[in-house]
Amino acid sequence: MPKVVVLSPLPATVVRSFFAPYIPQNMDLDVITINDTSSPSFIKEISEADVIIGDYTFAIPITEEFCKYMKNVKLIQQPSTGYDHIDVEACRKLGIPVANIGGANSISVAEHTIALALSLLKRIPYAHQQIMNGRWTQAELMNLAGEVYGKVWGILGMGRTGKEVSKRAVAMGAKVVYFDKIRPEEAKDMEFKPLHELLNQSDIISVHLPLTDETRSMIGEKEFRMMKPTSLFINVSRGEIVDEGALAKALSEGWIAGAGVDVFSEEPLPSDHSLIKAAKEGSNLIMTPHIAGATNEARMRIIQFTIENVARVLTGEKPQNVVNM
Repeated sequence: MPKVVVLSPLPATVVRSFFAPYIPQNMDLDVITINDTSSPSFIKEISEADVIIGDYTFAIPITEEFCKYMKNVKLIQQPSTGYDHIDVEACRKLGIPVANIGGANSISVAEHTIALALSLLKRIPYAHQQIMNGRWTQAELMNLAGEVYGKVWGILGMGRTGKEVSKRAVAMGAKVVYFDKIRPEEAKDMEFKPLHELLNQSDIISVHLPLTDETRSMIGEKEFRMMKPTSLFINVSRGEIVDEGALAKALSEGWIAGAGVDVFSEEPLPSDHSLIKAAKEGSNLIMTPHIAGATNEARMRIIQFTIENVARVLTGEKPQNVVNM
């Protein structure tokens, strides 16, 4: 009987029910959920697993030590785009493929990116709060609000999400420039730029890169000082890509005009974080609690892809979206 071990906080009965349309009726499937690595049964369960579904909260890492016990594992399926809590190199050495959900939440993240940009440009949170405070700031906001139309939108990372952002930005009349190590086939409405040129020229900059050794701390004080004082910066990718202290300083000292942040190097965000301080001091900053990819529609696509990919392996097919082979 194939065994699926689920590290995400989901009831085993619920996960088992998801498999019904995707596996043969005569296949018995053992599904176990375990969320405590200190449990005496944790090692036993992962050593018996045929497939492991990772933890979408990232609270349970899959370390090199744990990988050594995965003698039967044919796939680690991570139900999210990010997988930096998994030692993918250790998995590769042991012949264990690791897959993520690819572009299942790309539309959701792209829409959230656009929402942040528009909210920053139109000063929507500020306008709402001032009305709640009894202030009618129409005259003030007439001099502050802007449009996407005619702006240069710089995209860091032209993968699935970057392309979805590009389509929406172009539809609103922006010119798109991008930087990526891997250059896709260029469309007429986007242009590759070296990083320093993109930072110099863009009115809106959004980050859609994976966290790697190359991208960790990629955007710091030096990069923020390259940006226009009128520019907006949006990070919906991974918190560790950005030096958050430098971003707070850039906002407080006016190197840039505003920022939208959905991801942080420490989550939940501590109350004494530099970005919270910058927001309290009146910076044009919008923060959301890592929800860009968490719409109902995206979650359904994530669940569907996760179950379908696991079912592929259980029925002898090759998995899709493998990131380490």
